[in-house]
Amino acid sequence: MKKGIHPEYRQVVFQDTSSDYKFITRSTMNSDEKITMEDGKEYPVIKVEVSSASHPFYTGKNLFVDTAGRIDKFKQRYQKK
Repeated sequence: MKKGIHPEYRQVVFQDTSSDYKFITRSTMNSDEKITMEDGKEYPVIKVEVSSASHPFYTGKNLFVDTAGRIDKFKQRYQKK
């Protein structure tokens, strides 16, 4: 591989702004903001609006749609006459 053409791959903190959930992962993203985590190390922080801590699919706060009504409508519309 060529030297100097790839971005730096380092540990960063992603912070969910809606739930204040933070997690450390590796990324090539860069940020001027820094945060000190529980381990005492300072990491660049990337702020995101949605993560697994606030997304309805992962938190279980999603409203489930009743599909029985949809199936009945489909059958009525396309049943052979």
